[in-house]
Parts: sequence; structure tokens; C-alpha cells
Amino acid sequence: MTHAAEGDALGAHCLTGPGGVPGTRFALWAGGAEAVELCLFEADGSERRLPLAGPVHGVWHGFVPGVGPGQRYGYRVHGRWDPWTGARFNPAKLLLDPYARAVDGEFTLPPEVYGHVRDWPQQHVADTVRDERDSAPYVPKGVVVRDEPPADVRRPGTPWAETVLYELHVKGFTRLHPGVPEPLRGTYAGLAHPAAVAHLLRLGVTAVELLPVQQFAHEDHLLRRGLRNHWGYNPIGWFAPHAGYSSSGTAGQQVGEFKAMVRALHEAGIEVVLDVVYNHTAEAGEFGPTLSLKGIDNRGYYRLGADARRYTDHTGCGNTPHLVRPQALRLVADSLRYWVTEMGVDGFRFDLASALARTEHGVDMDAPFLAVLAQDPVLRRVKLIAEPWDLGPDGHRTGAFPPPWAEWNDRYRDAVRDFWRGALPDVRELGYRLSGSSDLYAPGGRRPYASVNFVTAHDGFTLRDLVTYERKRNEANGEGNRDGTHDNRSWNCGTEGETDDPGINALRLRQQRNLLATLLLSTGVPMLLAGDETGRTQGGNNNAYCQDNETGWLDWTLPDDPGRAGLLALVRRLLALRRRHPVLRRSVFFSGRPLEPDGVRDLTWFTAGGTEMTEADWYAPAATLGLHLSGRGLPEPDERGRPVTDDGFLAVLHAGPRPLDFRLPGPPWAAAYELLVDTAREDQTRAPGTRHRGGGGLLVGARSVALLRVVAPRDPA
Repeated sequence: MTHAAEGDALGAHCLTGPGGVPGTRFALWAGGAEAVELCLFEADGSERRLPLAGPVHGVWHGFVPGVGPGQRYGYRVHGRWDPWTGARFNPAKLLLDPYARAVDGEFTLPPEVYGHVRDWPQQHVADTVRDERDSAPYVPKGVVVRDEPPADVRRPGTPWAETVLYELHVKGFTRLHPGVPEPLRGTYAGLAHPAAVAHLLRLGVTAVELLPVQQFAHEDHLLRRGLRNHWGYNPIGWFAPHAGYSSSGTAGQQVGEFKAMVRALHEAGIEVVLDVVYNHTAEAGEFGPTLSLKGIDNRGYYRLGADARRYTDHTGCGNTPHLVRPQALRLVADSLRYWVTEMGVDGFRFDLASALARTEHGVDMDAPFLAVLAQDPVLRRVKLIAEPWDLGPDGHRTGAFPPPWAEWNDRYRDAVRDFWRGALPDVRELGYRLSGSSDLYAPGGRRPYASVNFVTAHDGFTLRDLVTYERKRNEANGEGNRDGTHDNRSWNCGTEGETDDPGINALRLRQQRNLLATLLLSTGVPMLLAGDETGRTQGGNNNAYCQDNETGWLDWTLPDDPGRAGLLALVRRLLALRRRHPVLRRSVFFSGRPLEPDGVRDLTWFTAGGTEMTEADWYAPAATLGLHLSGRGLPEPDERGRPVTDDGFLAVLHAGPRPLDFRLPGPPWAAAYELLVDTAREDQTRAPGTRHRGGGGLLVGARSVALLRVVAPRDPA
């Protein structure tokens, strides 16, 4: 090995060394280390150790001639063992390169992979006793991957206002898909298969939001119960695509397969957004395993408490990276740039994003992490979505993130669920949520598309379970049904669990249609949970994070049930309407001011009696709400600077248990309407298409949504 001059790039990079000899340069930041050994592994498991030069500004480095793509490697880092001050160096533990582009092997977590003696008699101080056993036979290795230019694929570049997100799990979405060849099911190649892409195109979504695909590990408590981490919120390699989703191999092939998946989705006009977890790692707390950062430089990467032996934990997962420290911040920023520039992704959803914005003073919207992304020429141009909370003090920050961030809007979720289950104390909250949540996002200078609206997500009940269960059924997770939220805001329509009662099943299907219609007609960016459009169930499990089985996989067998098929038809029709009509996907908040001398405003609210809402009406409970959207003179011109005019629409949301004779607003709002959507109808394959006179009555079914298009804005006279 030669000690080439230090370069800027960390990780393993193939290049030509002195004298034109090809090889690989390795570089690792370990600021507090006393020595670092590069460990190269052959196919038979034999290990060759090479000392790295350094440190230069904390970086240890070296060039190894003859080493190329496919080489498996790791590091052993020497230094002080003093957990009381946060130092946990242990060269007996093979460590994964945090910049590894690919990972080969699985973490099984035997006692040897822990830096401390796990079975020490005094358990309360076991983490302070160093374990000298070699962990190399039991841990995955990094893989050298050839640096290649990113694929020259034209990104869809879908504007935020036109975006429709579809949250899916790479394995769960394709594992049972009958149109995907068996060897490709559950893999990146399976998601790229034309049969999988065809469903996304028929549905009409514009972006997939993938549950974590960065290399993750399974928690020890799951492995002991014979379970696995299915969702992937337990990362250990922020550069590496998870090897378990590769159909082509794990010696670097997973990188090419992931890129091919992104290319196939882009060619179909679908963006790729990654759900990323930078708020904790799989190394957990002081009693967790030593796999990577903990052994490389524990104090440099993790936020430690006043007692440096302990970790600050704002996530409930044992640790929180210290994103005020330059090297920890660089690691995350380098990772994000890599996924954009090399892997081709279009954006990120940040799990527990408040944890990333924490400084010594708490959650800070001027935190270094947010500042880095705001000024970065690559990252500031992609879609950034915050899950705007964590488990720490003052961690719930919906509406607080700065531009250009969008946010998962949990207040939208709660208000819509409460309305349709009859538990909303007043309709003011619902009005704000349906119209883009201007109360949350306008004061910070953001647009309606800052609100990612959702009713269901991976975390919680599926849509079908939301109308089937009021109590979670998580016994299969092995935690005594204690895991998962208790605050489901669900309604079982009169019977707990599945039933053969045709009346209850019909009501449940109608409630699913109501929730979907509400979501897709609201201002903001809608996010659908994969499978909700076909009535997917998890059997009442609202925390299926460890269910890598039929519970966590999509069932693609639609029974001969027009109601379930109707869910899919309804979603497709509503998304087609959103595409055609800019008034249904506004990029500017409603002003509430008249657009023309006749007094019609861009948004007008109506009571069940067809009269305009008064101030008092907003502060009272109500089962019915009407909203008229005017398409006259939309506030933003088209791409050529021309004014945009659209049809007007009237939506009626009726959560009452009995039919309602709703008085349709007449002139100046409309002389006539066409009924486009009626969720009370079981057959959703065709629009009703009936005409109704403005000022006349419309019989709205019990617990239903009606959408009407203005076909005659004024009286014919």
C-alpha cells in the first residue's frame, strides 16, 4: 500500500495511482483515533490488514494498488476505551465504512459485535467493559464500487403543485405482484418492471415515496423473536442501497440495479423520493452494537448527554447524530448529494426531521443542517419533505420549517379523520386543512404545496383498517400489543373487525371512498398509501414495521367485488380531474376576495342549507360543508405568461348519517352543474353525469361526497 496524498473524497474510490497503476484509494475520518487499519477480505474470509496514514485534519488514508470493484473491506480503529468520557474505540470490532457505496452480508448481532461485554454480571455497567472478541466473521463488509458517471436520464421535474405522492415499500409493493417475474419480486428490478410501473401510470401518481432503501440492520429484539425489520427505519449505511432488495447480487450489483430502477421510473415520468433516516442509526444506545460510527469516533458523530457515557435520544431509538459537528453534518450532506447526483433521485422525506434541526438550544429553524440544505446548489433544488416532529422536548413543529421545505401535515390527517367519524368539534379546522392550511404555511412565505396531505401512511392503520378497527391488533409484533399509537381516530362503522354484514361492509367502502375523495380534492400535495386504492388490510396491525410477510405485502388479487374495484376507479378519475383542472391543484393560497363585480370569490363556503358560512358557523360542529372553487382568473399565469381560466367546482362533504337535500348555490355562482363524483354510488367506474339547476336541490347520500362542475356560470338569459 502507498500513502497517496490526501484527497477530498472520503470512502473507497477506484483510480490510477503513481506510475499509472490502477487501484483504490481509501479515506476515513476518525478524528479522535490513534491508528486506523484497513481490512481487506477475500472470498474465503481471510483478512489482510493494512495501516492507513494520517491523520490529516482527522482523515486517515491510503492507496492500495491492484484493488478494484468488488473488493470487500472494513476498518479497525484504535484509540482510548473510556466510555465515561464517550470514547469507545475497540480495534477488535470490524467497522463498516460510513461512506461504503455497497454492503455485502447481514447483521446478525451475536455477542461478538458488541464493543462491550454484553453478558457482564453487573449489567448496569456492562457497557463500560471492553469486549476483546473479533467481530469480523459476524458483520457485513463494505464493497468497493466503481465510480461511474450518473445515467443521462431526463428527470421528470414535476412542479410541486402538480405532484401526487404514492408511498410504497420496494419489497412489499412487488412481492406478490402476479405480473412481476418471481425472481424479481421484492426487488429494485421488480419495481422497475413494466407490470409494476403500469399500475403507477394507470393510477395517475407522479412520484413514488420509497420507504427506507439505505442499508439497514435488524434489531436484536426482533431477531430473537424470529422477526425482521421490514420498514427499514434502522440505518447503518447512508450511501448504500439496501442489499436485500437486489435481485442481481450484493457485490456492488445493487448499485446498478437501483440506478436502473430510477431510470425506468423516470422514463415513465415518475419521480423518485426517498424516505431517509438520518435521525439515528442501528447502533442504538450505550448498550447497542458497535457497527460503524460508534467505533470510528463516537464523540464526533453522536450527540452525547451531560454524562458522556449516555446518548441523547430524541428518536426513541437510542441515539441522535450530532449534526452541529462538522464531520457528522458533512456525512449526511455528502450522502444526500450522492443520492441525487449519482443515483438520480428527485427528493427526500426526512424521518423525524425535528431531530435534524436540533442544536444546543433545542429545535432551531436556523440549525446548521437546514442552513446547509438551503444554500447547497444541488440539494436546494430537489423536493425536501419534513416529518416535522421527533420525540424530544418541543419536537412537534408542524408549519415551522422554512422554505423550500414541504411537510407531512398531521393536522390535515387528524381533521379529516375526525370529520368523517363525527368527532370534529367545529369545522374551522377542516376548512383550513381542505384549502391548503394557509394558517400554517402562509406566514412563513410558503405555498399550499408545502402541505403534504395524507389520511393514512405506513405508520398506522391502512385505509380499510381505519374504517374496520377502533383498537389496534399488534400481537404478532411480540410486544404485548403495547407498540403502535393508541390515537387512531378511527371508526369501525358499528362492528369491530371483519364482518359478513353486507350493510356494514357497504358503509365501510363508502367511508373509504369519502376519505379518498376528500384527500384528492383538497388543496395541497396529496399522498396515497400504496394499496389503499384497492382496499388493502393489515388485519388491524397499526405498526407492521416487523411484518415481512403477507401482512406487510400488498395483495394484488382483487376479489369479484365492484366496491373494491370502485376504489381504484375513483382514485384514477379524481387524479385525472386534478391533472386537467389547475383550480384543483392551486399553487397560491385563496384570497377570499371577489374576482369579478358579481361578487364571486375564489373560494366560497356553504352550509348544509346552501347559504354562505357566517363567522358563527365556523365555530360550531357541523356534519356538512360545501365549498365552491371559482376557476375565473387563477392567480398564476401559464408557462407563456398567459392568464389561466378554469371551470368552477362545487364539493359537498356530508358526514351525517341520513341523506341531505343540499341547496345548490345559484347565480352568481352557477346556473347549472354537472355531477361528476358521488361516493354514495357503489359503481364508481363511470361518472354520474347528471345535470342539476343552480338554486335547486341535490339529494346527497348519507355519509358521502359529491363533486359538481359548473357548466353554466350564469343564467342563459
